[in-house]
Amino acid sequence: MTNMDAADAYRYAFEHLTPDTLDDLVALAAADIVFADPFNTVHGKDGFRQIFAHMFATCDAPQFVVSDIAAGHHAIYMRWTMTGQISGYPKQVLHLDGMSEIHFNDDGLVTKHIDHWDSASQLLQTLPYIGWITRRILRLFRLKMPK
Repeated sequence: MTNMDAADAYRYAFEHLTPDTLDDLVALAAADIVFADPFNTVHGKDGFRQIFAHMFATCDAPQFVVSDIAAGHHAIYMRWTMTGQISGYPKQVLHLDGMSEIHFNDDGLVTKHIDHWDSASQLLQTLPYIGWITRRILRLFRLKMPK
């Protein structure tokens, strides 16, 4: 199995992820998988499963759509969009654009899944209370072009 074959299987499981299909995604992970995103770093299949179980517990109808896959020398890169709604916030819709760096072992299992996405501008600034502070901080770093 090539890395692209493994990536296609992983993409399919990722795009069809529900609480009922979580085992399908976990089955594609190596025992020593490392998963990292802007908020978490976990090791092993149990931690990997907990990441997505937590996502389903805190988000209503989360869904991933993979728009592109690219192969590098040592990893596969998947460009994705995640949509859903934060549980308990009636109008808090999620629309996150990101990229996953995915490494496979010789058996085609995922050994590393690193998510890259901008949590400040895509999530934190949209939340009540913390959003105001986050927007102020982001403005400090924004380039101000002369008119």
